[in-house]
Amino acid sequence: MADQSVACITAVLDYIENHLDSKLGLERIAEAVHYSKYHLHRLFAETTGMTIHDYVQRRQLTEGAKLLVFSHKPVIEIAFICGYESQQSFSSAFKAMYKLPPAEYRDRGNFYPLQLPFTLHEKLHEKSYRKRVKELTIQDIHLAKKGDISDWMELMRLVIDGYPAMNEADYLAGLEERIAEKRALVLRDGRILIGAMAFTASPGSIDFLGVHPQYRCCGVQKLFLDALLEIYLPGQEISMTTYRKQDKADTGHRDMLLQLGFAEKELLTEFGYPTQRLVLSPKNQKEINHG
Repeated sequence: MADQSVACITAVLDYIENHLDSKLGLERIAEAVHYSKYHLHRLFAETTGMTIHDYVQRRQLTEGAKLLVFSHKPVIEIAFICGYESQQSFSSAFKAMYKLPPAEYRDRGNFYPLQLPFTLHEKLHEKSYRKRVKELTIQDIHLAKKGDISDWMELMRLVIDGYPAMNEADYLAGLEERIAEKRALVLRDGRILIGAMAFTASPGSIDFLGVHPQYRCCGVQKLFLDALLEIYLPGQEISMTTYRKQDKADTGHRDMLLQLGFAEKELLTEFGYPTQRLVLSPKNQKEINHG
């Protein structure tokens, strides 16, 4: 039996996709799906790991970025198409997320999505799948195989909010290489790919850590980190790059790493996007394991 909350959020996601050209506030969406706005706000965040406001904004700006690169429509028209009431409000929101004004982003001609549409598994019953995941161990995490690539790429699209400037073609080529070199890990709940990690052995780094939105609150990130530290890179310093502090494009990935024990290191720029390297030292690993 499908979880009613998942069915509700699926209806919300469908409504958003069909009204991206409108001003989409919580109250309007709640009315459309016949839920109280307070209940819907909590339910959406619990189910997807993201607020409705953040999801709507990121979806609309992604569509705006696509139109900037693949159409000749003026910026003011794109602003209206994406639900903004003025070119100024669109440009301000766009620059906060994409780190470039719309005109400069158009000139560069390199589209990448902030947020692709979420697709949820409707047959999951909330209590039972959360209970199952809590019973998983690092032994349930396996090296990825070629047969995992399709599901992995689908997961990557669902968690693209954690990876600024993601280029899918380049990512796929890198994934195939990591699988061949046994540097890619997967975790499934039955047939559902609920998490994936790609890493580099020397120096130790996490190149990708993606968890399906419906499983983000189940401790899957910690499980992958434990597997990496105990089986694949024991005793090594582990680094990962993520958003800089107060980057409005971050939906919580930086805080997740800090909660896992990573410490802030140097600021970087990757693929033209401002990021920061975070590091988990062997000392911090021991403190976490004995905490």
